[in-house]
Amino acid sequence: MGETTLQRYEATVRSGALDRDPAQAQVIERLNALDLALRDRSRSKSGALSWLFARKKEPVKGLYVWGEVGRGKTRLMDMFFEAAAVPKKRRAHFHDFMIDVHARLHEARQAAKVGKAPTGDLIPGVADQIAAEAGLLCFDEMHVTDIADAMILSRLFQRLFEAGVTVVATSNVPPMELYKDGLNRALFLPFIDLVRQRMEVVKLESRTDFRREKLGDNGLWHAPADAGAEAALDAAFTALAGGPGAPATLDVQGRHIPLPRAANGVARASFDDLCGRPLGAGDYIALARRYHTLVLDRVPVLDDQRRNEARRFMTLVDELYEHGVKLVASAEAEPDQLWAGSEGYEAFGFARTASRLAEMGSEEWLSRPHGRPDSAASGATTGLVET
Repeated sequence: MGETTLQRYEATVRSGALDRDPAQAQVIERLNALDLALRDRSRSKSGALSWLFARKKEPVKGLYVWGEVGRGKTRLMDMFFEAAAVPKKRRAHFHDFMIDVHARLHEARQAAKVGKAPTGDLIPGVADQIAAEAGLLCFDEMHVTDIADAMILSRLFQRLFEAGVTVVATSNVPPMELYKDGLNRALFLPFIDLVRQRMEVVKLESRTDFRREKLGDNGLWHAPADAGAEAALDAAFTALAGGPGAPATLDVQGRHIPLPRAANGVARASFDDLCGRPLGAGDYIALARRYHTLVLDRVPVLDDQRRNEARRFMTLVDELYEHGVKLVASAEAEPDQLWAGSEGYEAFGFARTASRLAEMGSEEWLSRPHGRPDSAASGATTGLVET
C-alpha cells in the first residue's frame, strides 16, 4: 500500500527538508495511527467477510489538528493525505469546499423547481454526493465566518459521518472557538459537538513558526511602495511574462474581472483592482488557477475603516497559497505590519496571512509547482484522488 504517514515524515526529516520537532512528531503519530486504521478497514472490506461491512459504514474517527499560525499543520496533514491508502479521497481548503457545497445546493434547488429532483431538505442529497466521491475528506484552515455556512454544517457533516466518511481538518482555533461571536451561534453549537464526538482533537504545541523561519531575501516583497518598488515590480513582470503583457479579462460564472496586464501565466494588478472591489473566494480561486504568478501593486496598511478590503486580502492570500502561486508585491509595510486596526478577527487573520506571506518568500516556495496538491495528484481540478 505504499509508505505510511510516519515513513514519509521520517524520510522528509532525513532528507533535511524538515527539522525534527517533538510537537510535530506527536501529531504525526496520531495521523499515522489514523492512516493505519484506514488501511486496516480497507483490507477488511476487501476480504472474505466484506459483505458484513456493506451493511453499515462505520467511519474511522478523524482528527482535528489545531494550533497557532505557521506551526506546520498543513504540511503534516498533506503528508497524511498523500500516504492515506483510501480508494477515493479529497483534500480541500475549507473555503473551497463550502463554495462547492453551496454550488451543489443551488443546482439541487434549480432541479427541484422544474420537477427533476425532490423538494424539501436538500442537504442530505448533497452530502450523499460528496460521500460517494470521497471516503476521506481533508480540510485545511477550517474556520467559519459566514452565517450561510454556519447554519448548514451540522446537518451536512452529520450525514457525511453517517455515510462512513472520515474527516481530518487543520485549524488555528480549537473547536469551541469556531464561529465565535457569530450571529445565531446557538444554532451552530451542534456542529461543535459533532466535531468533538467524531474527531480526535489534537493541539500542535510547536513553538517554531516554520514559515517565518524559511523566509529569505528573495526580493519578492518591496516596502515601502515607492518609485523604487514600482520599478522593481515593472522589471519582475517583464522578466517573468517575457514582455510588457496586455490587458486581460478573467471570466468567473458569467462575470468579467479586468486585469491591467497579463501574459504567459503572469498577471499584474493593484490591491484596489483585486481587494477594493466586491470580489470573493470564487474569484480568487479562478485567478489562482489561471496564473502561476501575481505581481501585486500598492498593498496598503489596513485598519477598522477598511475591514472589507482586509478580509478580501486575507482570502486572496489564502487562495494564492493553496494554489502554489508566486507573489511579487509592493506594500506600505512589511507583512506583519499591514494590520493597524483593533484586535479581533482581522488581527487574528492577519497573523496567519503574514505567516503565509513569509513562507511564500522562501526558496522552497519558489521551487513548488503551480497548482493545488490534490489537483496535482489527481490530474484534475476537482480535488478528487483515486488510488
